[in-house]
Amino acid sequence: MPRPKPVRYGLYPWTPAYGLRYIHPANRRTFEWLEPLGKVFEKIDETEDWILLRYDEQQFKVSGELFTELHQKPPFSFGDLVEEVEPEPGRPAHRGLISDVFWNESSDRATYQIVEKKRKVKRVFEAEELRNA
Repeated sequence: MPRPKPVRYGLYPWTPAYGLRYIHPANRRTFEWLEPLGKVFEKIDETEDWILLRYDEQQFKVSGELFTELHQKPPFSFGDLVEEVEPEPGRPAHRGLISDVFWNESSDRATYQIVEKKRKVKRVFEAEELRNA
């Protein structure tokens, strides 16, 4: 049985100014709505013509030309159950699933947004502010 391909993490800095040729026609509208700039994707497959990227529960076929692989795997990824390490006094710790992974190029680090009780927490967390639950 063939081994599954390892997941690669990276950035896909596409904007509408690049034009639509980089995005598979079936994915253009949803990829544009996602606003991919500054978000971390999982590269889960590739063919001669396209690579398959995952962001949270969505998958997109895109040209491999713009994909830039990250040198290190982010500490958390989509669907990981996490909780806040130090909540504000008098408030319970946020606890939920990672729904968004953003990349800060100046600090070369990922930040995270979580979904708690089916609602996205407005705050964006640094990795040190979260732990596996």
